[in-house]
Amino acid sequence: MPSERSHLIGSVAGLALAAGAVLAAVILSSTWRRIAESQVVTVTGSAHRNVRSDLAVWHASFSADADSILEAQKRLTSDRQKVEAFLQANAVKDFAILPVQIREITAHSDPGADSVPVTIGYRLTRNVEVRSADVESLPRLSSDSTDLIQQGVVFASQGIDFIYTKAGDAKVEMMAEATKDARTRAEQIANQGGRTIKALRSAKMGVVQINPLYSSATSWEGNNDTTSIEKTITATVTATFGLQ
Repeated sequence: MPSERSHLIGSVAGLALAAGAVLAAVILSSTWRRIAESQVVTVTGSAHRNVRSDLAVWHASFSADADSILEAQKRLTSDRQKVEAFLQANAVKDFAILPVQIREITAHSDPGADSVPVTIGYRLTRNVEVRSADVESLPRLSSDSTDLIQQGVVFASQGIDFIYTKAGDAKVEMMAEATKDARTRAEQIANQGGRTIKALRSAKMGVVQINPLYSSATSWEGNNDTTSIEKTITATVTATFGLQ
């Protein structure tokens, strides 16, 4: 019985493989027949380029609380001097301290449901932006900013954007590369059907994806990664070629 069962299983497996081979041949035959009869072929080509960010932007803020706006402003002015001294000590030249934002600090005078919030103080905040072509320097600067906290400044680092400023030029160049790749793919398909490629009829560029290095993530609107220094740009082109 075991030998008969093994023989039966082997026979079924053999039949399945044979059926799969026949199905694949039928599909390929149908594909090449369509190519042989068609006047055009449409394919998608792609291009990939690894790039390194050439600009980093560090976002941070510092704030001061006080019972009055005037007192909060005095503290904020003193803190600004400390922030500027910190940046200058670290050889930072391209930075901006943005205008003051004022927010009331409120509290409920009575814990009841109908209590009205009253103003008990003010918080003044200034945002800071630091730009540098030395993209590796800003993570170190962000880490060292704890020195300001030790000086009594209420300072908060809000992250760094890493940007590749030549992305626009790269997209144009990569469209040509993706179109070339599409033509190569079209030639391979046409040759299998006994045809040759003529002129490019149309080309439509897909959404460009800028991702962390080697990532293949996609989105309908296109990714624009700002979290990583090293990035991969992917461009696609859907091209239609005439056949002869």
